[in-house]
Amino acid sequence: MSVQENLELIEKFKRLRVTDVRDGMDWMGYHHYGTVDYHIRPLFRPETSIIGIARTARYIPYEGPVPALSPEEYTKWVKMYYSEICYDPWGKDIQSGDFICLDIAGLDVGLLGSNNTLACKKRGCVGFMTNGGGIRDTDECVIQGIHVWSKHISQPMDQARIRYVEKDIPVAIGGVAVYPGDVVVADGDGVIVVPRKVAVDVAKYAWQEASGDKAARKQLYIDLGMQLDNTVE
Repeated sequence: MSVQENLELIEKFKRLRVTDVRDGMDWMGYHHYGTVDYHIRPLFRPETSIIGIARTARYIPYEGPVPALSPEEYTKWVKMYYSEICYDPWGKDIQSGDFICLDIAGLDVGLLGSNNTLACKKRGCVGFMTNGGGIRDTDECVIQGIHVWSKHISQPMDQARIRYVEKDIPVAIGGVAVYPGDVVVADGDGVIVVPRKVAVDVAKYAWQEASGDKAARKQLYIDLGMQLDNTVE
């Protein structure tokens, strides 16, 4: 999957809402697939539609035991932990338009924070999704415009809590299998994942429904004397 191919696919979904894409999935017979569990919510509202290409990784609980260390020894141990146990090789692979999808086994751990998410944004990442907590430093993340959908917010750091396993593999998040290269659309209504093999057709039928909705609402705006906005134009 080249960056150009990914960006061209993202363009087909530009300005579509999650609900529009849900309709497109229905038109393709995927009525019971793609919608991520409603407990996985955006970090902040209002939220505009974020569209990207899935880049995946999986983490599991760290089994321990945690060594008995002095604070000075612990500082050294933490450096080892981040280089050998809980690291993020997927971060170095990010391409423009990537949407990072992390299976963290539902853990309450701050795998993502204001620093590493900003570094990912610099490389071209458009958003993040996890099936647990996985996000902390949230006040800063909101200011920085970091788009995250997660089950909850976490305070704890990674060490002695989580272990990296693998990347670029199918992961399960919110009852949906997410494959590398799938299209991920997220907004205030949650997240939907579109299998890449049907993405072009899903976009086609999503636009079919979205266009009718926009036209009808635009006329209602006019009838009500409301100022037109980008949701109806």
